[in-house]
Amino acid sequence: MLERLYTDFASTKGVWKLLSAVGWSNGLLARMAARVPEGIPARKLTHWPGFAFEYNLRQRRARSPAELTRVHLWAGREFCRRIVRHGLGGATGVYTFNSAGLELLEHARARGLFCVMEQTIAPAEIEDRLLAEEQDAFPGWERPAGPDRYRAEFAARERAEWNCAELILCGSDFVRQGIAACGGPIERCRVVPYGFDPPWQATPKTACVRELRVLVAGAVGLRKGAPYVLRAAQLTKGIAQFRWVGPVGLMENAAAEMRRHIDLVGAVPRPQMAEHYGWADVFLLPSICEGSATVCYEALAAGLPVITTPNAGSVVRDGVDGFIVPIRDAEAIAEKLERLARDRDLLAWMSANALARSREFTVEKYGERLLAAIRGAQANDQTTLAANTP
Repeated sequence: MLERLYTDFASTKGVWKLLSAVGWSNGLLARMAARVPEGIPARKLTHWPGFAFEYNLRQRRARSPAELTRVHLWAGREFCRRIVRHGLGGATGVYTFNSAGLELLEHARARGLFCVMEQTIAPAEIEDRLLAEEQDAFPGWERPAGPDRYRAEFAARERAEWNCAELILCGSDFVRQGIAACGGPIERCRVVPYGFDPPWQATPKTACVRELRVLVAGAVGLRKGAPYVLRAAQLTKGIAQFRWVGPVGLMENAAAEMRRHIDLVGAVPRPQMAEHYGWADVFLLPSICEGSATVCYEALAAGLPVITTPNAGSVVRDGVDGFIVPIRDAEAIAEKLERLARDRDLLAWMSANALARSREFTVEKYGERLLAAIRGAQANDQTTLAANTP
């Protein structure tokens, strides 16, 4: 179905020669090495390494959230400008991502192409409100963001993209309901959960007598629910031990208090995550705002019952593969952990269910769901067009 893939950067032989010549760091090279569009013929790929480097440089130079938002807005407009100038060839439709596709969607719609956009996280308006509430509730945890005069433009850009698209893809119902709450066209939204192919072979967790091992993964901050993880760790002292893998974005005092109760590992290369999933009995992600968190798919594939919130957008079934608890409810988290610590048969049953559930959410099955959503929307669009044709 692919006419052409446009992206900012992809690993190619020519690019590697250039990078070697200018002596980029091994860390950056390692990240770039992952940008390989496997299975896509070179003739169908267009990318702009110079644009990618400039985008990266502008992000690094941003000194405030407002400056960073401004950079993202520039990148979205510039990316679309390059695509439109390069041309759409024989394409009959376009597929874009939130904040990065408005001008392309407008260009395609004016030419009668079928327009799809994916909202990868809850709308900016929802995310900003939720995070502002957390910052008010927990002053001193993160550095004050300050006013962001570009954020309204960013949110308006998302809304304009919804209005251009015949199909809006959402990784979870949380995202879909967020679009509705912002006055978006919920009737054009389709929920398509993602997929994950584990690089490991996992087996169900078995009963044991040691403390329950609880793993959290992702940036340590307010959006991931850091204060509630801390409180849950305090409530379950002697029952559970906690490990959090991810970069620490907290201020010094908050980070120090977290370290008193939780092993903050810091960021690790992705291949090392298998070791941490293998260590754990349970996975915890009490997120305030997500799209559909990848780590929850990974945890299920590792055979871990998952305790998470509706706002994480997971495919976890409450009471089957884990538990869904309200946001901002450390006591509910602690109660579920205590229950699993007491009832290791329940833990083993949920672990087996988690593995079985993960097999429904592979990359291949994601592709099947994605194509079904696109083809269904195209069929509806053609039906509507026929009905409105004299």
